[in-house]
Amino acid sequence: MSITITYNPDTRLTIHEVRDLLFRQNRLELSPGALRKVADCYTFLKNFSEDKIIYGINTGFGPMAQYRIEDECLKQLQYNIIRSHSTGAGSPLPPLYVKAAMIARLATFLQGYSGVHTELVELLLAFINHDICPYIPEHGSVGASGDLVQLAHMALALIGEGEVFCQGKCWDTMTVLKEFELKPFSMKIREGLSVTNGTSVMTGIGIVNLIYAKQLLDWSVVASVMMNEIASSYDDFMSPVLNGTKRHEGQQAIARAMRDWVAGSGMVRKRENELYCRHTEKVFEHKVQPYYSLRCVPQILGPVLDELLNAEKVLEDELNSACDNPIVDPETGNVYHGGNFHGDYVSFEMDKLKIAVTKMTMLTERQLNYLFHDRINGILPPFVNLGVLGLNYGLQASQFTATSTTAESQTLSNPMYVHSIPNNNDNQDIVSMGTNSALIAKTVIENGYQVMAIHFMAIVQAVDYLKIQDKLSPRTQDIYNEIRSFFPVFTEDTPKYKEIKMITDWLKYKNLEPIA
Repeated sequence: MSITITYNPDTRLTIHEVRDLLFRQNRLELSPGALRKVADCYTFLKNFSEDKIIYGINTGFGPMAQYRIEDECLKQLQYNIIRSHSTGAGSPLPPLYVKAAMIARLATFLQGYSGVHTELVELLLAFINHDICPYIPEHGSVGASGDLVQLAHMALALIGEGEVFCQGKCWDTMTVLKEFELKPFSMKIREGLSVTNGTSVMTGIGIVNLIYAKQLLDWSVVASVMMNEIASSYDDFMSPVLNGTKRHEGQQAIARAMRDWVAGSGMVRKRENELYCRHTEKVFEHKVQPYYSLRCVPQILGPVLDELLNAEKVLEDELNSACDNPIVDPETGNVYHGGNFHGDYVSFEMDKLKIAVTKMTMLTERQLNYLFHDRINGILPPFVNLGVLGLNYGLQASQFTATSTTAESQTLSNPMYVHSIPNNNDNQDIVSMGTNSALIAKTVIENGYQVMAIHFMAIVQAVDYLKIQDKLSPRTQDIYNEIRSFFPVFTEDTPKYKEIKMITDWLKYKNLEPIA
């Protein structure tokens, strides 16, 4: 059931609220106080700018700022930056990410430091609530002055030009505006620059990335518990005592989550019951300690969790920041010129996020290899093949997909943050490349879900081969049963690409209790 979220000027918009706006179709409304703050800033700027030189109001943009613009051309100047900068290329950004970017842009205006008219704020709010998502090509941003090119495409729709996605189709913008009885925004003082200048696209992409990455981490914990159930591991690697001796909160949280998921399992073993007693055998049939990909899960996923929590803080701070230039401050009665459009915070965090997700994907791939490699696990047929060995092939070829996809993520994990290239007549002599970083992280996360989908296909096949369905913990048994409800056990060879897509989508949208 959708609800309405009300934005007040004395509160912060949270990542959780953005998630609900994106995935639960919640509506956003603005309190009278929020609109008043925007209006007060606009009124101040209108009066303040009458006899002063202010960048982007009566000057050109970028290295053209040295040229004064005549009064009769000021509104045309604002339209010109939108039209001239709508130069994106490549595939369109999916509407979900565009909606997140619009929410981030609106949040910047609501800080009351942009000097925009409330008409712009209300139109942007209508776009969000009606799921009208401007056509924004993926390529074009260097991350400073923010996402100029992508945001110009957003602005293009707000002035009634370009195209938008709505109800699953791409339309001419004016067609959709007429359908919803909306009017294009008419330029006032500096709205063209305000919409195009900032970090909102990289922030929006980053927020969606974070939401998906946190869900993927939850699944990595579930898969790791089921792996240890399949291997009948000793459970002390999850011990609160053992993990408590390592002072990292992420590790302790992962171990705690694993203990919650494994509770009630009849498959994991107690070391104190089996090994801490007299033994005479020289070689132990069951492994005293399992492979690192099973035993070191808290130590591997702990840093991933810590990074996701740090990314959440950074993105939420950016979401609730004024990220354009100049900054209009009615309280001090001044307009400040600087570089709040610079996307380094988001760029750096997206690089760290994609590294964390790649490491998580590497763990998934190694666990998958354990299941497929009969000489390593010692309890399963090759590639968890439940058919006739040699005649049938099980999930053998699925490993190719998982391995190649993991390898791609490893390559993509090289940082963008340090790949600045000067441009714009060297006015932008050091830039963030934040949107590129966020887009690459988006690909890495999608790769992670594909590998995880193949992994769960293998896990449920292994459970069926070992006939341990009733010995799983109650929570992992529920996961097994739900997957089997749409992905039945198989012995014969059939194409699996549709199943991989189906499980990938299920993993993304299944409601799990989050670790953090």
